[in-house]
Amino acid sequence: MQSDLQALSNDKAEPVLAAGDLSELRANLDSIDDAIHDLLMRRAEVVSHIASVKTGAALRPGREAAIIRRLLARHGGRMPASAIVRIWREILAASTGQQQRFSAAVYEPATDGRFAAVARAQFGALTPIRLCRSASQAIGEVSEGRASVAVLPLPGDDDAGVPWWPSLLQQRKAGAVHVIARLPFWHSRPEGTPQAQALVVATTPADASGDDVSLVALETAAEISRGGLANALTAAGFRPNVVVLNRPGHSSSTQILVEVAGYVTVDDVRLGAIRGLERPALLVGAYAVPVGSKTP
Repeated sequence: MQSDLQALSNDKAEPVLAAGDLSELRANLDSIDDAIHDLLMRRAEVVSHIASVKTGAALRPGREAAIIRRLLARHGGRMPASAIVRIWREILAASTGQQQRFSAAVYEPATDGRFAAVARAQFGALTPIRLCRSASQAIGEVSEGRASVAVLPLPGDDDAGVPWWPSLLQQRKAGAVHVIARLPFWHSRPEGTPQAQALVVATTPADASGDDVSLVALETAAEISRGGLANALTAAGFRPNVVVLNRPGHSSSTQILVEVAGYVTVDDVRLGAIRGLERPALLVGAYAVPVGSKTP
């Protein structure tokens, strides 16, 4: 691999050929393509070695986010940064599929396929995708092991009008699903690319990326105000951002989903410090802050 990298480095040092030397320019491109291909095959070998020694799920969205951020930070030249994201999304999807069988269940509330499109942009063009008529069906595909992940509308943006996230409050046990990613990760979307906003859930917890948002579910009295909730969260040491409320019919309580800054773990003492709750706060997941968006 070192020799391949050195060859590419040497190519950068060569003088630019005259515009008329088309055949030599094409030969130069062929040589670069061969070196890139050699590195991709070597990368696949390394992935195989990693799979043989690590335990747990192959999909690590936090790690993937950190990789893409690092590449974008060092990127330069004429190739658009969006192309780097697109290329590495396919590479990372191939690496995940190389380690274990991977598929996605996608809740598609509309008929335009936009959630399937945003899922493909994240998980690769060749990943098996199953469209689901309801969010509960998509979650069931994951919890019962028929799909690796489920792609669901962003809370508050559910076109069907039935929030899916309150079901997470009922899963206070091992094997529950967790939010692990937000889509699309490339926040600036040019015309013609998937525009839907979605969350990804899986039976494995999210991994930290270095710049994250966590999701905490709460149940409290129906008369609580957003200001009172924000004060309770701030007093516990959290920095809250987006708050989504759900008041089930004929219920005396309010279900709340709140985004807080940072990567929170289940043993975080701040979860137990939130006052005024009917039940203990429940960490339901986290996601890497998309590239180009602002940390809450």
